[in-house]
Amino acid sequence: MTSIDGRYEVRVGLASCSIAAGASRVFRALDEAGAAPHTTGCVGMCYAEPLIEVIGPDGQHVWYGHVEESDVQRIVTNHLIQGEVVADLQVERPDGQVRFALRNCGIVDPEDIASYIELGGYAGLQRALSMPPEAVIADIQDAGLRGRGGAGFPTHKKWDLAREAVGDQKYVVCNADEGDPGAFMDRSILESDPHSVIEGMMIAGYAIGASIGYVYVRAEYPLAIKRLRRAITQTQESEYLGRLAAESGFHFAVSIREGAGAFVCGEETALLMSIEGKRGMPRFRPPYPAEKGLFDCPTVINNVETLANVPRIMNDGPESFSAFGTERSRGTKVFSLAGKVQRGGLVEIPMGTTVNDMVFAIGGGISSGKAFKAVQTGGPSGGCIPAHLGDTPVDYESLAAIGAIMGSGGLLVMDADTCMVDVARYFLSFARDESCGKCTFCRVGTEQMLRILTRITEGRGEMRDLEILEDLGAKIQGGSLCGLGQTVPNPVLTTLRFFRDEYEAHIQGRHCPAKQCKALIEYQILDDACRGCTLCEKACPVEAISGERGETYTIDQDRCIRCGLCLSSCRFDAIALYSEPKTNSLEVAK
Repeated sequence: MTSIDGRYEVRVGLASCSIAAGASRVFRALDEAGAAPHTTGCVGMCYAEPLIEVIGPDGQHVWYGHVEESDVQRIVTNHLIQGEVVADLQVERPDGQVRFALRNCGIVDPEDIASYIELGGYAGLQRALSMPPEAVIADIQDAGLRGRGGAGFPTHKKWDLAREAVGDQKYVVCNADEGDPGAFMDRSILESDPHSVIEGMMIAGYAIGASIGYVYVRAEYPLAIKRLRRAITQTQESEYLGRLAAESGFHFAVSIREGAGAFVCGEETALLMSIEGKRGMPRFRPPYPAEKGLFDCPTVINNVETLANVPRIMNDGPESFSAFGTERSRGTKVFSLAGKVQRGGLVEIPMGTTVNDMVFAIGGGISSGKAFKAVQTGGPSGGCIPAHLGDTPVDYESLAAIGAIMGSGGLLVMDADTCMVDVARYFLSFARDESCGKCTFCRVGTEQMLRILTRITEGRGEMRDLEILEDLGAKIQGGSLCGLGQTVPNPVLTTLRFFRDEYEAHIQGRHCPAKQCKALIEYQILDDACRGCTLCEKACPVEAISGERGETYTIDQDRCIRCGLCLSSCRFDAIALYSEPKTNSLEVAK
């Protein structure tokens, strides 16, 4: 469908990020103005939502960002009728990306199979069905596709093992249990291009000889589940796919299993236990799922991004994927770029792109205007990469060399105001709470590490604690059963490696250089700047501030809870935040 006078096509992304920003209202306003907008998913420019994309008769793409309902009529009148771009609303798409897995996101209508087929959807499946299953696996091998869920295991090896395994019934499972804080890659793909994942599952099913597939997706993703269900129904009713099935004799049924949000269910054996209706806990390997997986049958488990890559590899050939990336890390990788960055959102970069390029060229730099300090990759299982290693290529081998992992694709940017000790404590707290408790090293070890980190952030740490943390971390890595437990210490170990001076400042000087740890900071009112306006007194929730109007106020440090409301309420820069080095009596006593 075209827009006004058939000259323009108007697209509005309606994914969770854009809907939360008000895109539904913008869409309705466009529709009421006669612009006939198309529904799409996430374009990736989450920082500029709500977004309107206008495609002109000459093929020119114009994006309008931060659009309000009140802006719609101006866009319709100036651009869609008069042909003049509304410059003050225009935003540019960041360079440096290659959209492979995200090729249809922001373009295809996620609720219309015809839209997907029109863009070449299910052509990869059609080509696969014309080949022997072994040839399909060979194409995946030639492409160099490795699992995008974190471990980077070669996809073709997993498929080959499952194909060779003996079993009357085999399964394909899509792991959409995205649990890393700040990660939203899987959700965005499922909301924006669900058919690519279903097609990838079908191709995997044909390659290994499976007829049943499950998508294990967390229940916190209602829009993704809704669109996935609709896509599954459409595949069942599609004449095109029905014809392919009749001609090839290949039939594949997909079902959805909603997870309850346990982080450990992102580990593949725990995920299988959950699908089977049992408590989600990892189990011993071998046997591996490819040999004995779901319901004790051979099972291939791939994550959302891995499967979304498969249809294009099959349709365009393995070289379309292997042309990008590095020698050992082929292709592209999708990241959710978040934290203290100007242009947060969903990005897809060729493997080997540096950390600095992601933060500055694509992300636009630090949003606070302060110094770039570090990035955290891989969520609670990942590591912290300092700014001085910003030239590190983002690929499996380079990240592993510095003690980090790629993980599923979360990338959290941190500035100078970030306390790295507190970051380590936060991620370890998350991992401790989400541990299934099966392994003593993970269950008890993370608790002990968290207690030590908490003491350090409260100024009660000792220098010997750093050796204990390193020792515990190594034991947890070596003694935990599953990949999640084995990588839990990574945030602590990498911050100890690259930011040891911050740990020492917390212990020896009992102060937090970043001024973030509440037990080590003080808010003080400056005598020569306070106007006695009473704003800070009114903002304080615990009545720790007192004084007479027109005179200098004071803060009772024993009652102060370090919430910062006084600082944010002051209009005269009369409140300062301090964290001064002190003598550590614990160390002196030793």
